[in-house]
Amino acid sequence: MKKYEIVLQDLEKKILNQTYIENTLLPSENELASIYEVSRATIRQALKILEDSGLIQRRHGFGSTVIAQRKILFPMTGLISYKELQQSLHFESQTDVLVFERLIVTDQLAAITNFPIGVECFHILRRRLVDGKYSILDRDFFRFDIARNLTKAQAADSIYEYLENELGLDIAYAQKEIVLDFVNEDDQKLLDLNPTDHHVVSVRSHVYLSDNTPFQYTESRHQVDKFRFTEFARRQKH
Repeated sequence: MKKYEIVLQDLEKKILNQTYIENTLLPSENELASIYEVSRATIRQALKILEDSGLIQRRHGFGSTVIAQRKILFPMTGLISYKELQQSLHFESQTDVLVFERLIVTDQLAAITNFPIGVECFHILRRRLVDGKYSILDRDFFRFDIARNLTKAQAADSIYEYLENELGLDIAYAQKEIVLDFVNEDDQKLLDLNPTDHHVVSVRSHVYLSDNTPFQYTESRHQVDKFRFTEFARRQKH
C-alpha cells in the first residue's frame, strides 16, 4: 500500500468515527506530515481524495474542515417501501428505472428468489438519487402472476402502493440479510461511489404475502458512508 493510501484510510476512518468532528479543522498539513512521518506532498494527495469524496472542504490559508455527513437512517425491522421511507424521513430523492422486463424463472433464479421454476416474473433495476448522488441500486424480482399489470411508471413511483391499494394484496413479512459486499461492475457504472469505496452494504430480502407465498425478491445495494441502518431490539423474557 502506498504512503498516501495509508494516510487516506486512517484519516477517513477517524472522520467517519468522529475522532475528527464535523465542522472542525483537521490538523494542518505540517502537523499531519509529522504525525504520519511523510512529506507534505503525500498529505496533499490524501487530502485531495478526501475532498473529492465529500468528507472535507479545503480552503487555501485556512485549512481542511470536516464536512457534516448527513446519514439517512434505514430501519431494518418492519417492512416499509422506499417511498414511505422517503416521506417519513423527509429527504429528497429521484428514482430512475433502468430495467423493466419479464423473465422466466430458471433453476438459478429460483434458488435466489424462492419462486417456482418456470413461472414468469418481472425483473426491475432502479437507482435512487439522494442529495444529488446516485447512492442506492435496487434490483427486484416480482411474481408476474401476482403483480400482473405492473407498469414502469408504477415502478418509478411506488410498487407497494399499487400492489396494496389497487390489487388489494396483503403483504405480510420479509426475511432480510445484510452483508458488506465488494463493489461490482454495476455498482461502479451506475452509482456515484467515492474513489475509496471498495464495498457496498447489500440488503437482500425475500418478501411474502399473508398466505406465505413468496412474491418478491430484492437486493438493495447502498453506498457505505451514506446510510446508517438501525434496529430496535427488545429483550425476550424467559
